[in-house]
Amino acid sequence: MNKLVWCVATLVLGLLGAAAGAGGGASAAAGGQVTVVQAVPGTEVEVQVDGRTVEEQAGVGTVVGPLTLTPGAHRLSFVGGPGGRTLTTKLDVAAGSGNDVVLHRPASVDGSPVVNTYTTPDSPIGPGKARLLLAHTATVAPADVAFDGKVVFSNIANGEYAEADVPAGTHRVELLPAGTSGDPILGPLSVDLAPRTATMVYAVGSPRDRSMDVVTHTLALSSDGSVVPRSIDTGSAGLAAPGHREPLAALSPTPWQPWPAGRP
Repeated sequence: MNKLVWCVATLVLGLLGAAAGAGGGASAAAGGQVTVVQAVPGTEVEVQVDGRTVEEQAGVGTVVGPLTLTPGAHRLSFVGGPGGRTLTTKLDVAAGSGNDVVLHRPASVDGSPVVNTYTTPDSPIGPGKARLLLAHTATVAPADVAFDGKVVFSNIANGEYAEADVPAGTHRVELLPAGTSGDPILGPLSVDLAPRTATMVYAVGSPRDRSMDVVTHTLALSSDGSVVPRSIDTGSAGLAAPGHREPLAALSPTPWQPWPAGRP
């Protein structure tokens, strides 16, 4: 009898332990990662997530996060923008996902700030390589992207980006007026790309007031299991495809809206 009780107790404890372990793993993987980037020069905003302040004074260049949010719909607000206005955007977070939410100005000099969201490029990568994402979030017309002196992406408009896996190391990146070979709008920039990392680069500002700059942040990537290649040609790394570009969001950018009457 005692032996039977002991066996049952052992079985129950084992099942409880397995359930707790599974629950802990599910809990760790349940959230999605969200990084907020403030790319509007000359402005400080308060960043809120679902009405909760996560950054009180976010000036240009501020990177908030990554924040872990539960799966489902969330509301991100930028409070105190130009004219005392606020901008609120909705974000659907999936378990295990990663997103960057970027506040920036449109191409129009007099345009109000907008928000764009894109999926973090966090898929595994091969050894000796790094991932670069360059987003056009500056107040300029469509531009070309030059990598180590060669134009590799063309006609990238405001709110679009170019992405590629490239050899790790130090590279030169420039943003040029589309279809011309004149002086760069931005750069040349010396960008250090560590192996198995993704570096997100956001072009901000306007050449008219010489406020052009970049905001960057980096995340670690896992290995894709491949072996080190004998040589890496940047032309085969996804760069030699002029015109390749993707929108930062499937929906149109959300414009600034005034605070509703009766705001506390």
